[in-house]
Amino acid sequence: MDTAGAVPVLTPPFSHQPLRLGFSIALQYDVAAPGADFIFNVQPAQTRQQHLVHERLTLNQAILPQAHMDSVSRSRYVRLQAWPGTLTLNYRAVVDLFHHQADPMELGEIPVMQLPPAVLGFLCPSRYCESDRLQALAMAQFGQVSPGYQRVVAIRDWVRTQLRFEANTSDSTTSACDSLNRGAGVCRDFAHVMIGLCRALNIPARFATGFDYGADPALGPPDFHAYVEVYVGHRWYLFDPSGTAIPMSFVRLATGRDASDAAFAMIFGSVTCYAPIIHVAPQPNAQGILVTPEHTWRALSTDGMASLAQ
Repeated sequence: MDTAGAVPVLTPPFSHQPLRLGFSIALQYDVAAPGADFIFNVQPAQTRQQHLVHERLTLNQAILPQAHMDSVSRSRYVRLQAWPGTLTLNYRAVVDLFHHQADPMELGEIPVMQLPPAVLGFLCPSRYCESDRLQALAMAQFGQVSPGYQRVVAIRDWVRTQLRFEANTSDSTTSACDSLNRGAGVCRDFAHVMIGLCRALNIPARFATGFDYGADPALGPPDFHAYVEVYVGHRWYLFDPSGTAIPMSFVRLATGRDASDAAFAMIFGSVTCYAPIIHVAPQPNAQGILVTPEHTWRALSTDGMASLAQ
């Protein structure tokens, strides 16, 4: 068989090779008079282990957007004022992910007194993650589980047993406690429940957004995805409590206390929204190696230097 020109393919645990992902996002809105303001968060965060190769953002309206980056989360925002009529945003990017991989058995929980200051806020209750109301439940279910990465895994797995993935079972007001009472939700609801339980046990946890690469097509077309980052072993490690996507493929767009900090679009005005059109696919990296995302038993992080808690 002639293999000339074939692209070498690597799968985990070849962590020294970056995973390169290309993605595109198409957003469309009908804007009523007199217009509307938008804040978009669809660009990959600029971190030490998530490198932007190239990007292009285009708008159909002749308007000048304003861009800024949050100095702590490294999340990137585009703000604009749209005229009445149709607004379309198209964005394409290629990103290299340099995953840190670790043995889960070596990752312990960090005492509060040893946490970096930037992490402390992710111990507290927030709008959608009522860790104070979940404390008794967390202690009953996980108080006797050995602290560390494996306890976080136990929380993730328990959430999957308590909630079923079902569209249209929640809205923008649904909290972690609401989701547990309903027994159903979508990815953001799974994330809120897991975050609330982790914080109830003094484990820092934050909400993150990316894409649902690897999800079952029966769940619908590719979409934005909510997942969880938990601070153990002096890094933020990736968890997908909904179990619908492949964590190795998560391109971090935003992080925050909960969904209120990490919307891909904030809209101020009368607007009709259409479903986003998203495509994500691995590409050969700079070394010509095609690294394909796969599930792995190892702990994964796209966090930068632990001391900076990025």
